[in-house]
Order: sequence, then structure tokens, then C-alpha cells
Amino acid sequence: MYWPDPFKFIQMKVVFFGFLFFWAMSGFSQVTTIIRNPEIQEMTAQVSSDSLAYYLEGLVAYGTRHSLSEETENRGIEAARKYVLAKFKSFESQSRGRLSSSIDYFPVYTDGKRVNREVKMGNVMATLKGSNPNDDRVFVVSGHIDSRVSDIMNQESDAPGANDDGSGVVALIEMVRIMSARSFPATIVFVAVSGEEQGLIGASHLAKKAKEEHWNLVAMINNDMIGNSQSSGTGIRDNLKLRVFSEGVPLYETEDMAAFRQRTNAENDSKSRQLARYIKEVAERYVAHLEIKLIYRNDRFLRGGDHTPFSREGFTAVRLCEMNENYTQQHQDLRVADGIAYGDKVEHIDFEYLRKNTAANLAVLANLAGAPSVPQNVGIRISELTNSTQLVWEEPKNGQVAGYYVLLRETSSSMWEKKFFIKEKSIDLLYSKDNYFFAVQAVGENGQESLAVFPKPVRD
Repeated sequence: MYWPDPFKFIQMKVVFFGFLFFWAMSGFSQVTTIIRNPEIQEMTAQVSSDSLAYYLEGLVAYGTRHSLSEETENRGIEAARKYVLAKFKSFESQSRGRLSSSIDYFPVYTDGKRVNREVKMGNVMATLKGSNPNDDRVFVVSGHIDSRVSDIMNQESDAPGANDDGSGVVALIEMVRIMSARSFPATIVFVAVSGEEQGLIGASHLAKKAKEEHWNLVAMINNDMIGNSQSSGTGIRDNLKLRVFSEGVPLYETEDMAAFRQRTNAENDSKSRQLARYIKEVAERYVAHLEIKLIYRNDRFLRGGDHTPFSREGFTAVRLCEMNENYTQQHQDLRVADGIAYGDKVEHIDFEYLRKNTAANLAVLANLAGAPSVPQNVGIRISELTNSTQLVWEEPKNGQVAGYYVLLRETSSSMWEKKFFIKEKSIDLLYSKDNYFFAVQAVGENGQESLAVFPKPVRD
């Protein structure tokens, strides 16, 4: 496949934007140029609302997926786990040996709170092994398979959990279907975790495992409720926006990390915030009629999700969630009261919205796993006071690099506002470090970008 030279493209872009400046000054609005990787564009186009609906109908057919439900052949969480595993395994043959699927079982003991007996839990995992044996990077994407009704300990009543979080689980299945037919330099792990409603149990198990086994886990994306587009209370209908929650001050922060953050005012430039910005830029690049909203908190007010245990272990993690929650459907017994139908049923899912949100996940993961790793030792020189800014860095550990993007934004801005493409490993910009924040990305020969790295002060 032919890929254009990014440097030549940048040269063309400079001329183009010079023309645009003249055009804008003549009273016309500016034009935004969007470059899509054709392979990623093709994959996102394959995401099917019909497939998602088919998977979800199969998942909710198991009645309840409560974490403490009894094991039977046709009902309960274990039967549902085997259903998801079977779907994952059905795609192994097209992967040429790269995809492997299993259930990672582990015991959970009584905690006197939301677990009242010893139980076996399991995370359903599909691992798409990276094609580069020297690239140990891992990207994790999750949804939780368990469901609940009003009483968190009610393991008997039907709990369809179509949106919470059947939507996240079927998004995983659809991504595995499409992505397992492709190869990526880095490894992607798709995981349907158990025990979220009982206290983030499956995610905590996996985060600790990743820490103990020294995974080079670059980013974790948690999908929890991505299929509902109608708000309760306000009556808002909106399938054009998706929230990404990211921590500012890391839950896991050493004294050195805190000192660096305070010294550089980097409270809005944590690694999770950089991942959130990346998700916004890439998802909006590939998915039409979808706006990613940056939410500056780890999760919803006083609540948490399966990304939180990863944050606590020091990993970069965010949550994707629908823009408006519907509390008549979430954590509710199936019933009709005062003319309102309560319960998390398939009939409430907006499958076009779920399709877009699944495609957004796919685009981000494909871009990340296909890009080089981040540039190393990114620094901002502070040897003397100037009104310019000099950045330096070293090449990434993995991947073929065509060049680098140097990113810039005003301190009051949430998103990067300018990108400078260069092939060198340093740059001197006539922008004051007092007024702007900076970062550096590596750009692969395929045009795909790594995550952005916030620079550390250096004196040499």
C-alpha cells in the first residue's frame, strides 16, 4: 500500500494554509484538512449496527448476569461468559494465529458488603498479539459483563443489562471481529470483566495482574454504557456526543510526580488527559457526526468504573460513556410504574449511536497499535530566560518514524491548537513557555501518531 511522504504533505500544507490565510483575510471562513488512514477508515466502515444488535440479543437472553448468579447452561453470568468466549473464538481462524481467547478465572471471597459467599469469577479475554516481536506494548479495552437490578444483592431476578454494560461487551465482540483480520505491531487485549457492580472486582484483578507481570500497558480504555441516547428527567435525545472521563491529578502519584506536576503546572496534562485528547482527535477524524466531550474528572460525580483500578496501579486509563444517562433503565427492576417502563432492556438501545461509539474505539485502538511508541526523554530547555521555547527528544523505542509532531496550545485551551511537523529531534519555537503548553508525538511512516508526551525541564 502506498503512503504519502508526511514531510512533503506538510510542505504542501504550508502553502495551502498560506492561501487559506489570505482567503480568510478576504472574508471567507477557514477550511480544516483531515487526512485519514485508508485501512482504519475501511475498518470503521465495517462496524455494523445489525451485528451489534445480534450480539446483544444473544447476551441478554441469559436472563441475569449478576456476578453471584448460579451456574446453569442457559442462564446466569457463567453461561454469558461462555457465550462471549465462543464469539471471540469464532474469529481466531481469520487471525493467522495472532488471536487467542480464554477466561481468566479467579476466586473471590466474602467481603461482608457486596459478596456474601465465595464465588468463582472470570474475565473473558481476547488477545490480538502484536506482529512485531520486539514491540511489547499492550493496549487494553474493556466492558463489564455483569448486570444488576435495584437490589445489588438480587441474583435471581432478570437483569438484562442491555446498556449497562451489554453495550460495552458487544462493542468488544464487534471490534474483535473486524480487527482480528488485521495485524498491528503492538498487542491489543479485549476484555469483558466480571464483578464491576460488586466493586470493580474483575478490573482490579486484571490491573494487579498487569502490574505484577510487568506488562508494558500503554493505555486502558473502559467502555461502560455507550448505547443509550435518551436522558431521563430532561428528555434530551442526543446520539452526537460521547464523554471521555480522565483524571487530572493521578490517583497513583509519587512525590517526584507531584513535584513535577506542581512545578510545571501540568495538572491538565496527565497521561490520561493526553489519552483523552488523543481519543477526541482520532475518533472525530474517522467517525462522522460524533463529538467527543472531554470531562475533567476521573469518572462521574462520586462514582467509579473499571478504569479506576488501572489508574490506581499507575496505568494510563480513561472511561468512555454516553452523554446522557437514563436512570429509569439503569440499575432498575423490570416494571411499569406511573406509566414509565423501568429496566435496562434491548428496546432502549440506540444501535446507530452504539455503532458510532464502537467505531470510535476501533479507530483509536488501530491508530495507537499501529503507531510508533512515544518519543523518549522529551525535554524543554530552561538554561536561560527567552521568549522562545526549545524542545528536544530522542527517537521512540519501537516503530519506524517518518517524523514528529510538536504540539502547542494556550494554557487556557483544552485541545492542542497547532501542530508542527519536523524530521529532526529538536525545535526552537517563537512561542513563550509562559503562555503555552507543549508536547511531542512520534509519527509513523503510515501517518499514525503516538500519544503526546509532555516535556520535562532540562538544562543542557
